[in-house]
Amino acid sequence: MVLTVLTPDVEYFKGEIESIKVPGVSGEFQVLKNHAPIVSALSEGKVKVKTTDGKILQFRINSGFIEILQNNVSLLVQGITE
Repeated sequence: MVLTVLTPDVEYFKGEIESIKVPGVSGEFQVLKNHAPIVSALSEGKVKVKTTDGKILQFRINSGFIEILQNNVSLLVQGITE
């Protein structure tokens, strides 16, 4: 699965991942390989990414959207704090 994390100013991350947990507006949810296509609004909160080499990347977002389509995950957020 390929994740791209974008803010209005910069591409924060792009790479292969195993999973991602995001703060949806109705609660936190996790995305794994072969997830059904969706677009969802995100609220302020913590994002946790597990890369294919086993590393864990964590950061906070202000708000945004996630789109999942054919194992490509796009995270479009207003701002990121580490």
